[in-house]
Amino acid sequence: MEKLNILMVDDQPGKLLTYEAMLGQLGENLIKAATAQEALTYLLKEDVAVVLMDVNMPEVSGFELAELIRQHPRCDKTAIIYVSAVHMSDIDRVHGYETGAVDYVSVPVVPEILRAKVSVFIELYRKTMQLEGLNRTLEERVTSRTMALAEADRRKNEFLAMLAHELRNPFQPIRNALELLRQPKTAPAERELAGEIIERQVNHLVRLVDDLLDMSRINSGKLALRKSRVEFSQIVANAIEANRPFAEQRQQKIDVQLPSVPVYLDGDAVRLTQVFVNLMNNAVKFTQPGGHVDIAAEIAEGEVLVRVKDNGMGIVESDLSRIFDIFYQARSPLDGTQGGLGLGLALARQIVEMHGGDISAKSAGFGMGSEFTVRLPILRATVPPKATQKGTASDQLQAMSRRILVVDDNRDAAESLATILRMFGNEVDTVFDGAAAVAAIPKFRPDVVLMDIGMPNLDGYQAARAIRMGPDGGEVVLIALTGWGSDVDQYKSTEAGFDRHLVKPVMPTELLEILASVDRRESKDAPRPV
Repeated sequence: MEKLNILMVDDQPGKLLTYEAMLGQLGENLIKAATAQEALTYLLKEDVAVVLMDVNMPEVSGFELAELIRQHPRCDKTAIIYVSAVHMSDIDRVHGYETGAVDYVSVPVVPEILRAKVSVFIELYRKTMQLEGLNRTLEERVTSRTMALAEADRRKNEFLAMLAHELRNPFQPIRNALELLRQPKTAPAERELAGEIIERQVNHLVRLVDDLLDMSRINSGKLALRKSRVEFSQIVANAIEANRPFAEQRQQKIDVQLPSVPVYLDGDAVRLTQVFVNLMNNAVKFTQPGGHVDIAAEIAEGEVLVRVKDNGMGIVESDLSRIFDIFYQARSPLDGTQGGLGLGLALARQIVEMHGGDISAKSAGFGMGSEFTVRLPILRATVPPKATQKGTASDQLQAMSRRILVVDDNRDAAESLATILRMFGNEVDTVFDGAAAVAAIPKFRPDVVLMDIGMPNLDGYQAARAIRMGPDGGEVVLIALTGWGSDVDQYKSTEAGFDRHLVKPVMPTELLEILASVDRRESKDAPRPV
């Protein structure tokens, strides 16, 4: 505990020695002053907890000295105790208190009484200083928190504005493409271009929504990895394929250098692909047309070291430390170029760290390109399982048409999906609520039911339970096709009797592959609703 200063003021040296002997047991710093001038000089330089002074002093009395002390703001918490053998009447005491004293000690001084009085004011001063320190700390925390909340609010508003911008942007080319498709004079090549535009923009919207949901799951600790033995080169190939149209549109070259031997990871293939899709997308986005993106991987000490490098606009030094923060976006110093929601790199870091790896970024500055490095632990090389060629999903569906019931309260969604399924030779019926789906089962006798969850009146869970309890419900394959995609939602689907749970939007090719792999089930194998 820090020692406090006790200033003793008396023109008689003998008394100062006596006070020093009496107060030595307190363990504080004892300072002696023979004149008012000495006392004031010390008080102007150091903080003093207690001043013990004689009232009867030549030149400047104790009363006058107390008034001078009280005029300085540094001494507003200093306790002044008078020692006197003469000025002890009630009038003297009142005068003493008016000049700033807090207590009196009469002569002859009783050591125990003096120590007790000084101890009380020392403890009061110490606690006052502690409270002031706590108050300052609290004020600093409040100020810091207020500034953090203001910054968070600013970033939230920027994010909402950017979200609105990013969601609106794809709609214009989609509308333009739809108008092209409506026009009878549109040439076949232009119709093909319109279809490509719609697919590209819809994929962009899907990525935005998926990134938002994934970041929410990570922040709430609900993102679960589905690990398996995966081949690293396939992850890179998938990431390149996802970004190839964007790179070709910007006339950029993608160079790839991978290890000559197979590299296997214990990881979630979908999430790891997402990491490199995001890194490559950033590289393509922030590299000028005609530029190049390099992906190089090497094996080093039980890890695969992957570098994604570009010759684009680079990253200024002030942005490097925050580049992986959620919602943070580096801007070009010249034109403010940016894009997306500032989630891609934050997601990449979280997913890489969940796999026991790390990710870093470096750049020589604006206009000097950037390089992102990912380290991931690898498995020992083993012989990969042989793949079996099964043909395309469309081939299999053409060879085995099914009776499919599509259930969705969004009529556009139901009718458009039904049209696609009919194109592959399936017999399809559509209904638009859960009750109608239950009623259609004994009449239509479908092999497969594709059903939304969030429907009015009778939702998908209730409808699935009712179907499973019916006489024909044990053989039909129930597939949930819904916007609800959390682990809890999938668990509830299984409880209700669904065989599969697909989260919208589903690529038609993916849905066709799933349908190609299912068949009517035996009643005894059907999951019973809970």
